[in-house]
Amino acid sequence: MRIDSHQHFWNYDTNKHSWIDDSMTVLKHDFLPQHLQPLLQQQLIDGCITVQCETSTDEIHSMLQHAKQNDFIKGVVGWLDFTASNMEEQLEYFSQFNLLKGFRHVVQAEPDERFLLRKDFCSGIAHLARYNFTYDILIFPHQMPAAVEFVKLFPNQKFVLDHIAKPNIAKQEIDEWRKNIYALAACENVWCKLSGMVTEANWHNWKQQDYVTYMEVIFEAFGTSRVMFGSDWPVCKLAASYEQVYHIPDEYVSQFSSNEQEDFWGNNATTFYNLK
Repeated sequence: MRIDSHQHFWNYDTNKHSWIDDSMTVLKHDFLPQHLQPLLQQQLIDGCITVQCETSTDEIHSMLQHAKQNDFIKGVVGWLDFTASNMEEQLEYFSQFNLLKGFRHVVQAEPDERFLLRKDFCSGIAHLARYNFTYDILIFPHQMPAAVEFVKLFPNQKFVLDHIAKPNIAKQEIDEWRKNIYALAACENVWCKLSGMVTEANWHNWKQQDYVTYMEVIFEAFGTSRVMFGSDWPVCKLAASYEQVYHIPDEYVSQFSSNEQEDFWGNNATTFYNLK
C-alpha cells in the first residue's frame, strides 16, 4: 500500500486560516478529499494520512468524517491541548475512533524554543503511549536541540519528525541542522517524513539538486526503514504541483532496492500509523 503520510484538508476561512497571508493566495480556497483523490491516483498512491491545521478538537471530527466518507483516507492526526488537566479523559474518549492515529501541536509557532520540554506539555504527552497514539513533531531547526531532549524522555512513544524540521533550503543552510538530525535519528522511536521541502526552498526558482544533500542526510541518519513520503498538499502548491513534489524523492530513491523503495512509499507509514 503506497501512502502519502502528510496532507491537509480545509474549508477556507479567513479567521481559522489567518496564517495564510497575501503571499499565499493560491491557498485561499477549499481543499477537500475530492480535490486530492485524482492527484493520488495519478501517482498510483493508495491512501493518505490527513493532518491537523487548526488548534481545535472540532477539526478532529471533521477529519474523521472525511475519512468515513472516503476510504483512501487511511488515518487522521489531530490536535489536542496537551497542557490540559483532563488529557487522560480526552484520550480515553478519542481512543474509540480507530482512524484517529495520533496528534500534533504546532510547536514551530511557539516563541519558547524549549516549549517541548514544558512540564505541563510533557505531562500530556506521557499519556499517549498507553492509548497507542503517535505524535508528529512540527518544529523549526532552532527547536531541534529541545526536540532531542524531548524524545529521550519518552523512549516508548512513537514520534515522527514533520518536514525534516524545516531547514533553510533556500539558503542551503545545513551544518547545524545535520548535526541535530543525527541526534534525533539516534533515538529509534523517532521516524521522519520526507515532506515540506519545497516550501523551504525558493518558491519560484528551485531545482532538484537543491534537495539532494538534505535527502542524503535524512536517509543516512534514519535509514530506509524510518523515512516516509509526505506531500504536504495543498501547502506544497506555494512552490510546486503534487506531481513535482512526488518526483523529487522518486528520482532520489530510485537508487535503492525495490524493497527499500516499497518501505519508503508505504510500508513505513503503514507500520508507524498502524494502518489497516
